[in-house]
Amino acid sequence: MRNRTDELIRTRRVIAIVGGGASGVIMAAHLLRDPAQNVDVTIIEKRRDLGRGLAYSTTVAAHVLNVRASNMSAFADVPSDFRRWLETRGIYPDDFETFFAPRALYGEYLEQLVTRHLESGRLRIVDEECVDVVSRGSALELRLVNGACEICNFCVLATGHGADERRGGSLLCPSADVDAYPADPNEPVMILGTGLSMVDSCLALILKGHRGPIVAVSRRGLLPTIHRKTAPIVLDASDIPFGQPLLVLLRWFRSLVRVQLARGGDWRDVVDGLRPHTQAIWKHLPHESRRQFFRHLKPWWDVHRHRMAPQSQQALSEAMDSGQLHVIAGRVESTEVDASGIVVRIKRRQGGHAETMLVSRLYDCRGVIADPEQQPSRLLQSLFASGMARADALRIGLDAADDGALVDRNGIANARLYALGPLTRGAFLEIEAVPDIRVQCQHLAQRLLSATAVASISAVSFPSAEPNSANPVRAAVHF
Repeated sequence: MRNRTDELIRTRRVIAIVGGGASGVIMAAHLLRDPAQNVDVTIIEKRRDLGRGLAYSTTVAAHVLNVRASNMSAFADVPSDFRRWLETRGIYPDDFETFFAPRALYGEYLEQLVTRHLESGRLRIVDEECVDVVSRGSALELRLVNGACEICNFCVLATGHGADERRGGSLLCPSADVDAYPADPNEPVMILGTGLSMVDSCLALILKGHRGPIVAVSRRGLLPTIHRKTAPIVLDASDIPFGQPLLVLLRWFRSLVRVQLARGGDWRDVVDGLRPHTQAIWKHLPHESRRQFFRHLKPWWDVHRHRMAPQSQQALSEAMDSGQLHVIAGRVESTEVDASGIVVRIKRRQGGHAETMLVSRLYDCRGVIADPEQQPSRLLQSLFASGMARADALRIGLDAADDGALVDRNGIANARLYALGPLTRGAFLEIEAVPDIRVQCQHLAQRLLSATAVASISAVSFPSAEPNSANPVRAAVHF
């Protein structure tokens, strides 16, 4: 214990990451990448499995990545990292450029990115929930649900799409596997939403042996498009009408698509070519245009931008061709549970007529709760109450500066408290997929590692790693 105390009382830099899903793990991997850096990292995550989060917790084999494996390395400057990891597992795809890896497998990759640092002592994992962040001069105090606390120089919020932030009910997570499936596989079920989460739930039902009708309902009835090989166009920043109203930007985008199609190309070439510039376009877009985009265009953009793997599309098409899956454009007006099941009243988009359906299960796959102030996260509610954070202008995430620093209720950026990933969608829009998150993590890691502020943290600031500690600190032996 004396060695442990001597180690803790030395002056050092500690960066805490709240959230151990994909965003938090990739951030930790970037911070710990250089062994010469004098930095220790603490991940605070109540789940036992790191790197999984909502997206990679699934155990359904048919749930594959929605991005090609060739673009899923945790490091943008080492694009072969995921491929090399797959090869260590004996996985050699015939065509890596068209390979969509199982999401459960990718979760293992993310976990192993950081757990290898446990033995060095540079990484600590606290199996708890953070419920508040308090400024303590040159440091931050992170308060945990069990009453203990962690002290750090910098804190990064990477809570992503936590399961408690969703409306709930999809079959994406394995925790729903036991009770969520109908007792009778021939009973009709309904899925609210027609996006990628609907695809996952539909595939899970079919693989489980469900034979009954599956009805998917969304306001527009739009399905994700399919991935194909692309040749992304190359755009220079000078080619893009930054700062123009949404209508001007839309006309410009459509003209690019027309030109590409005339050349024998694909609209995907334009969408993928635009990807390196999407965040800059969003940054310069007038506020009213941002609001219009979310109100009118985002569903159309999402189905073209966030596409599904070919094998997922094939399974979905077979279910539709067989008549098992029905997609309806409409609005659910009411639901009522009675002895026979769930009575759902739907108003069709076309024609406006209403109809009633009886289903045995209702799965809500409409996505996350966008407004951060409506999320049941105790941490976010504490930050709002103390004024350390505020929602962005569109109320789709936390207000953050260009570097991810949280902006408080007075409009001042916090030099020690940051956010990344989906929490910052208001500032960056396209910040939910790994190719975008890894770049954000790289930039933020460089900023934090180059910071000169170093606080002296004493042993009393940290719970002991003994078994009867108030905090469950994970050791290397657990892996």
